[in-house]
Amino acid sequence: MNEEISLDAYSLRILAELQRDSRQTVQQLAEAVGLSPSPCWKRVKDMEAAGVIRGYTARVDPEKVGLALRVVVEANLEKHSEDLVRRFEEAVAASPNIVQCHSTTGQADYVLTVLASDIKRYEQFLHDTIFRLPGVTHVRSSIVLREVKSETALPVQGSAVSAAPAPRARRKA
Repeated sequence: MNEEISLDAYSLRILAELQRDSRQTVQQLAEAVGLSPSPCWKRVKDMEAAGVIRGYTARVDPEKVGLALRVVVEANLEKHSEDLVRRFEEAVAASPNIVQCHSTTGQADYVLTVLASDIKRYEQFLHDTIFRLPGVTHVRSSIVLREVKSETALPVQGSAVSAAPAPRARRKA
């Protein structure tokens, strides 16, 4: 069944707290948002079931695991048939070095973020993977010199959310 879940102020505070530290106990989370543990836990479970909370993860420093080179890649496809787009996106999803992929408007059909150990490995990846992706006709690479900002937390309690009515999320069956 596709139920909707309302994200009120408590739910938004829970989301903000979990994004800040997802390893805290339900007791700690409940205290931080001003609820008792039971209703807090139920809200978390409801948001997980509805797909609002997609999962939990650790943030790993790419350089410390040998992935010092970050490249933003713009790719264009020869055509936009359903089959070609599906095959391209499946091939991208299967490549662990491609850590982000966005279908975009503008000059590029897709913008990808690729991690590699160094420029030599990236060049090899270009030839072995990127140039062989289904339907790719044009690729433009930009090497990231320095990361200025990289946030994973969404601004759920920021002005964009508080100015809009509470969002509703569909719960997966």
